[in-house]
Order: sequence, then structure tokens, then C-alpha cells
Amino acid sequence: MKATLEYNLPEDQIEFDFAINGSKWWKVCWDINQWLRQQYKYMPDEEYSEDRYNAYVEAREKLFELMQENGVNLEDV
Repeated sequence: MKATLEYNLPEDQIEFDFAINGSKWWKVCWDINQWLRQQYKYMPDEEYSEDRYNAYVEAREKLFELMQENGVNLEDV
């Protein structure tokens, strides 16, 4: 099976860039997800506060919410 995408460049440059940079955006989402997880999972006791912990958890939940709303996830790779 093959798929071919055609763009009229330079008119469709933005759409072309979106198409070819999809894996880079996936990597950004993966990295921010992992960073957020590490921040609250391995937070040193001297830096811990409930508000800080909750902020990291809430940010990660929001990331997953936005991904779900847009029909993407980090598991289907």
C-alpha cells in the first residue's frame, strides 16, 4: 500500500511543513509528558509542596485531554 501527498509549493508550504514535521511534534509531546511525569514522581522532599505536585499532575492531564480531543495519543507508534 502507498500513500502520496501532493502540495503546490510555495503556496501550500505551511500544510507541507505540518505534514513532514508530524514526528517531530509527536516527540515534543512525548518529551513534555515524560518531563512532567518525572517532575512529580521524583520530586525531592525538600522541593515538595502539594500545590507544585498538583500543578504537574494537572498539566499532564491537560496534555492528555488535548491529545484526546485531537484524536492523537502517544501509544500508537
